[in-house]
Amino acid sequence: MLGGSSNVQSKWKRKSAVTLALTVLTSSQAILIVWSKRAGKYEYSVTTANFLVEALKCALSLAALTRTWRNEGVTEDNRLNTSLDEVSVYPIPAALYLVKNLLQYYIFAYVDAPGYQILKNFNIISTGVLYRIILKKQLSEIQWAAFILLCAGCTTAQLNSNSDQVLKTPVEGWLMAIVMAVLSGFAGVYTEAIIKKRPSRNINVQNFWLYVFGMAFNAIAIVVQDFDAVMNKGFFHGYSLVTVLMILNHALSGIAVSMVMKYADNIVKVYSTSVAMLLTAVLSVFLFGFHLSLAFFLGSTVVSVAIYLHSIGKLQR
Repeated sequence: MLGGSSNVQSKWKRKSAVTLALTVLTSSQAILIVWSKRAGKYEYSVTTANFLVEALKCALSLAALTRTWRNEGVTEDNRLNTSLDEVSVYPIPAALYLVKNLLQYYIFAYVDAPGYQILKNFNIISTGVLYRIILKKQLSEIQWAAFILLCAGCTTAQLNSNSDQVLKTPVEGWLMAIVMAVLSGFAGVYTEAIIKKRPSRNINVQNFWLYVFGMAFNAIAIVVQDFDAVMNKGFFHGYSLVTVLMILNHALSGIAVSMVMKYADNIVKVYSTSVAMLLTAVLSVFLFGFHLSLAFFLGSTVVSVAIYLHSIGKLQR
């Protein structure tokens, strides 16, 4: 009895720790992206930055795995050797994340940063729908209501005097936003399905194979899109300290996401990133002189209610 209680408490602490880490890392992500620009432009190659993110995630996973081998030895669940059936599923989410990450940069040609944040909330609904379709997990009526409130609250919190401009976004911008939301939701839910298909499998092994394919696809993107620029100016052209910090942040955020999917689920990830959005706005007050509006406080209240309703709905299931 005591052993079972201790195990539940251990799982809860681990789940809370990875969720908190994801929230903190995501809250600083947008700020670092803004800081990495110079005169409103990315002087570095976006594809090389994405490649380095995948490479760093792969290296960190391998380092964690090496530590596990040293402490526990090599077992069936933590060895890198794998079957074709197991490894063949990883290229799908790796390719989806590649397209989604590239669209994340190019959508700014059609919409400004506040508008992007509002359109990004499509991801909340798409994750809920795909979570139900792919993983076949039921959400209660209260949880669906909480999801809709979460989307409304996040959108309200991001409203400002220029928010009406979102309605004037070109068709290309709307299409990119919708495609990004669907790709992000599908990649997240599909990755969770892969990771949880074999619960005993070491998460660092699963991450390693996912990131290996991520590196491969991003290497192809470099050749296709930025080959001449990289050859003429160099791989690290335009990089700064902030760019390096941004890459580190993206890498740690990616690992935190996989941990949340392993020990929690995509629904927890959505709520975590939504809270991170609010933290980003608060940090922007001190860093960029951002002024918190009445809409922000109202939206934050709605998000808080949504989180409360979700927890109530989960308890009632």
